[in-house]
Formats: sequence, structure tokens, C-alpha cells
Amino acid sequence: MTSRRHFLAAAAGAGLAARLSAQESARSANDRIQIALIGAGGQGSDDARTSLEAGSKLVAAADVYQGRLTRVREVFGNGVFTTRDYREVLARTDVDAVIIATPDHWHQKIAIDALTAGKDVYVEKPMVQRIDDGRPLIEAQRKTGRILQAGSQRVSSIVYQKARELFQSGSIGTVNMIEAWWDRNSAIGAWQYSIPPDATPENIDWDRFLGRAPKTPFEPVRLFRWRNYRDYGTGVAGDLLVHLFSGMHFVTSSIGPTRVYATGGLRFWKDGRDVPDVMLGLYDYPETSNHPAFNLALRVNFVDGGSENSGFRFTGSEGILTIGSGVSVAKHPREAEPGFTIGTFPRDVQQEFLKKYYEQYPRTTPTADGIRPQAEERYFPPGGYNDLLDHHRNFLAAVRSRKPVTEDVVFGFRAAGPSLLSNVSYFEQRTCNWNPETMTAG
Repeated sequence: MTSRRHFLAAAAGAGLAARLSAQESARSANDRIQIALIGAGGQGSDDARTSLEAGSKLVAAADVYQGRLTRVREVFGNGVFTTRDYREVLARTDVDAVIIATPDHWHQKIAIDALTAGKDVYVEKPMVQRIDDGRPLIEAQRKTGRILQAGSQRVSSIVYQKARELFQSGSIGTVNMIEAWWDRNSAIGAWQYSIPPDATPENIDWDRFLGRAPKTPFEPVRLFRWRNYRDYGTGVAGDLLVHLFSGMHFVTSSIGPTRVYATGGLRFWKDGRDVPDVMLGLYDYPETSNHPAFNLALRVNFVDGGSENSGFRFTGSEGILTIGSGVSVAKHPREAEPGFTIGTFPRDVQQEFLKKYYEQYPRTTPTADGIRPQAEERYFPPGGYNDLLDHHRNFLAAVRSRKPVTEDVVFGFRAAGPSLLSNVSYFEQRTCNWNPETMTAG
């Protein structure tokens, strides 16, 4: 099952590095990684449960809503330390790594503070809210040397690993176009999350929630449905397009487009939100050593008219690769000869044309042995497969081994960048340029 989704400065210098090295050397393969959850909403709670299933131990949690901290202790035990101030979590010596599942506008700040405090970081997608958030976070990860993994689980999925294997083996020939979509038709799918009856100023640290966002009067809907607002979230682009970019980049080994154009609108969920519920994006991918140039088309629709679904369609010169709950490859090889359209030529010109044509493409007599099956290969994961679990397993394995993860800080930004530029294109009604090498907007 695919999940939807959904500060303390450390001591500087050699002393901290030495202590961290000693701690990691002393940790045996059987030790449980001790994690802290920062942002205990729906996605964060799911991440915490999945991380525990993968072998970690939850020792601390932070959230601006007191009710969620109470719920953390109800679910994970009274021994979990809870606080509204995430800096208190980062100050704890028993925390090895943090899961950051806050609203998007806090991702970069908390991630940098956590890295600086010597913690490894699992940060939900999109890794950053703004394009100019990316470079400082990359620099912080490189400076500290800590593990950072972005939370887009398709990169760890065995389904996408199979798709990557098939794609890179040339199963569909030369790719020329890729389409991907994510459609929903439910209130919860469109972020109409429940608001607790005890959402009061006494139970919510409103100023801490706002952070760098514009100061606004207390309004609980902005906290509990934060994805609906540009001040705190990144709309459908940051919530869902980034998953599609991550999965496609993993399968194709692409690093990003050079041109971005997005359109759409607010068609149905006119509930006060200031982000669209329909978005269509077009992206130009350049030729690289890994693949030829191709075009990408993405769609997110919260007014779909059907059940939630998402998937990919990779169109190549020799077939089509589709990703949904599994992977399929339908072979469509080009015809051996081009055929001809000579009916409007004079008779003698037709005869001359046919003579040369059949010299190049000799006539053959059909035989039973020449009949080939129109095959479609299909591959499905075992029942109940959970790619989010594999993603957390990979993160914990990296925390133990200190080996890099696939969806590291650079990979995460190369998926977030074009997603965020889709918002820029939509709201500013213009085409945007992106340099995937330098990860800068033009």
C-alpha cells in the first residue's frame, strides 16, 4: 500500500564530531535507532509507526497542538518525551535521528537545525517550500555529513525498482514522452482534514506554527488544513507532483527538466483555499548520457469523478511501460517496412517506385512460424506490500552504515525544484526555466 499521502544550535568543533563518531562506532547492528518525531499530524504519525515497524524506537515528539502530543503518548507510550518546542527535542542526547513532518514552510529551518545538532534527518516531501531554501540545506548537509533522506517513498519501492530495470534495459526502445497523473475525488483527498473541537489558543502555539509565514490572527483551519494555503504549503505541486517527479527521476536517472509550464484552476473546492485543485504541467527534459530528450506531462485533479488513482505511462519507440499498482510493458515494435502511398502517381511512376521498393523490401510468403505473440509483460508486488516501510528501512540502514541514500538532499531538491516552479508558472502565468545541473531557476 502506498501511503499518500500526506532548533537548537549544536556545540561546534572537534568535540561534537568526536562524540558522534564514538557513539556510531559503539552502536551494534542490533541497537535500535532512537528517533524523534517533529510534526505529529497524519503523515508524521504514519511515518513514526512505519519507522518503528522498520526497527527504530520513538523517544521524543514535538508539535504545536497539545492534543497531538497527548495522542502520541496514548499511541506510543507515556515514556515518549513531548514538547511544543522542537528545539528541546534536538537538545536531547538520546535522539539519533528526526522525522520532520511539519507544514512545508518549516522543513528547511528544522532540517538545518537538526543537521547542525548532529541528528540524521528524514524530511517529508517537498524537502523545501521555496527554491531559495534548497542551496542552504544542501550546504548544511554537506558541512555536517549527516544522513538526510527526503520522504518520497517511490524511490525505495520494489515496483519502481522493477520499472527502472525494465526501462534501462531498453524494453520500450527510445523514450519520447512520459505522462503521469494523480486523481482524487474525496474531501479528505482534497485536504479537508478534521478540525479538533479543542483547537483553542491555549492548546495551540500559534506563533510557533506561523514561523516565517505572515502574521495572521488565530484561525485553526489554517493549521489543520495548512496544505490549502500558500503561506504554509506548496499546494498540489508540492504534495503530489513531487512524488511523480521523484518516481520518474528514479526510473529514468533524470535530474530534471529545463523548462516548466503549468496551468489549471480552482474548480470545485472553493472553501477559502488559495491553491488550485486542478493542475496540468508540461516539462522539457534535455538529452543526457542516460536518455534522449523527452517531454513530460503531469496532471493532478481533485475533481476527478472517480476513485483515487495515480500512475505513469512511458511511451517509447518500441513499446509502452506503465506503472500503477505494478508494472507492465506492452511491446509495439515498428513495422519492418514503411509501406507506401502511391495511388496518385502516374502508372509508370508507380511501377518504377514499386520496383525499387521491393528491391529494398523483398516480398515474403507468410508462414505460421512467422506469427509472433502480441505480448504484455506484467509484474506485481506481493499482497500488502508497503513501499513506505522500505523507505524507512533504507533510512535506518543508512543511519547505521553511514552510507548515502538514493533520495538524498540533492535528489530531493531536484524533485522539489520543478514542483515549486510549477507553482511559480501557475501563479505568475509564465514559462519558467530551470537548470537541473546547478539547481537554479533562470
